[in-house]
Amino acid sequence: MRRLSAISAAVAIGLALAGVAGPAAVAAPDSAAAGVAAPAPIHASDGAYLAEETAVGPRLVDLTIQSPALGTAAKVRLLTPDGWEQRAPGDHWPVLYLLHGCCDSYVSWTRSTDVASIPELRNVLVVMPEAGAAGWYSDWWNGGQGGAPAWERFHLTEVRQIIERGYGAGPKRAIAGLSMGGFGAMSYAARNPGMFRAAASFSGVVHPLKDPSYWLPFFGRTGLDPYALWGDPVAQRDIWQDHDPYYLAKQLRHTALFVATGDGTAGGPFDPPGQTNSLEALIHQENLDFVAQLRELGVSVTTDFYGPGTHSWPYWQRELHRSLPMLLGALETGRGVATHSLER
Repeated sequence: MRRLSAISAAVAIGLALAGVAGPAAVAAPDSAAAGVAAPAPIHASDGAYLAEETAVGPRLVDLTIQSPALGTAAKVRLLTPDGWEQRAPGDHWPVLYLLHGCCDSYVSWTRSTDVASIPELRNVLVVMPEAGAAGWYSDWWNGGQGGAPAWERFHLTEVRQIIERGYGAGPKRAIAGLSMGGFGAMSYAARNPGMFRAAASFSGVVHPLKDPSYWLPFFGRTGLDPYALWGDPVAQRDIWQDHDPYYLAKQLRHTALFVATGDGTAGGPFDPPGQTNSLEALIHQENLDFVAQLRELGVSVTTDFYGPGTHSWPYWQRELHRSLPMLLGALETGRGVATHSLER
């Protein structure tokens, strides 16, 4: 099963099908203009600490966190709410985590969508953390040895504690993501019941065990052994299942859910005529299975299976807007909006 040359070839094919490019270069801002601040002594319980804080635009702040979970420093971008700069001790806001996809980075949501100008988010702290080009929102198995990278620990312990202790993050949380980040949103919410009031997935990888041979190349995208993530899908099937949202569906019973995908066929409103996408088609089938599993277990879910459409940003921006009533409703009241479908 360990045909790494085949895996490398599959990576190239998969990325071409996905239309994935590396993250756009972001110019380092001038320190004086950007307002580099001396970091406050903010620490997480495992020793992670804030190393730098930099204002990078209106309401945008980048944090650099020195992370024991990762064995290195990593970035987090904050989109801050109105009044945040004048916050007093004890002030806090609801939190929306936005997770990026494979082969991208923490800058992707502000680079590729209108998230920074959405009026409904002016009373929410939006947190966009780095997750590695192919970190897969997991603490890597590493042949049973554990250790870095431990992305789940970074996000849900280190980042969460630092933004709660120094940046006004409150206890009401929702989470959303695209593709790899859609996996992260559903897996994190299911593996940590009660941490997130709502979770949304846009073209998310919500059932990787349905076709593990397809996903293994993506796990090795950064040159790491793809089997180091969760092991072999046969020999370490229990580890795969412990992360696969399909097998964790019952644990989402008390979380407001939104699931959206296209079906990869031609005719989508944001695609050139005749363009199809096999990656979105595969992901669509995963999502159909995931939603069927949720409903069989009596778990409520809002769906937007919108038909023709590819694996691309215009759809994810639109789905962020469509999911916001549910996400923000859960943050305001602690309960999601009524279950419904948006299929067209």
